[in-house]
Amino acid sequence: MFYVVLLAMVAGFLAMRLYSVLGKRTGHEQPLPRAAEERPAQVPIARTVDATPEQRTIANRNIEPRAEPALRSIVAGEPGFDVNQFLEGAQAAYRMTLEAFWKGDAETLATLANDDVRAAFVEAIEARKAAGETLDNRLVTIERAVIADAAVSGRDASITVRFDADIAAITRNEAGEVIAGSLTDAVETHDVWTFARTLKSSDPNWKLADTDEA
Repeated sequence: MFYVVLLAMVAGFLAMRLYSVLGKRTGHEQPLPRAAEERPAQVPIARTVDATPEQRTIANRNIEPRAEPALRSIVAGEPGFDVNQFLEGAQAAYRMTLEAFWKGDAETLATLANDDVRAAFVEAIEARKAAGETLDNRLVTIERAVIADAAVSGRDASITVRFDADIAAITRNEAGEVIAGSLTDAVETHDVWTFARTLKSSDPNWKLADTDEA
């Protein structure tokens, strides 16, 4: 009987020692895995590595489809770029450039066009002066401005805009007599102008880099 009591006391002592070591929570224990029926349903998480990057939508519909990829590249290279603001600026530049050319204002043209286009304008102005002719033109309205094309090469970007406009134009000789055109009858014109700019440059202005007729 004595041995039974002794063994019981030893067992109790060992149980107390085990509890003192294993029964205390240290705060670093890992939770035991639950049985399958007790586990909450796991929500699958999409793998970001396989996700397709979101493309910024170009809302303005005055854009030809072939111009859209390059316009997205321009937006990616310069997030502050806005198609609507660009078209508004392009129309203002179209009006200012035409008026400067008609008046023979080479100084204003230098701020609106690159060197090659400015040189072509100045050459035409000088030829007009040599002939003793002056232009009495007026931009009646811009019916539509559409981005027809765009391109990006490195940081160099270009955007081509088609302008459908009505222009009243006359040419006068040295005596001021009308030798061509009419101010009462506006003529439909379709110009295709390309504007260029280096993205992320300190100069925010797009300059006229090429002119053509549609």
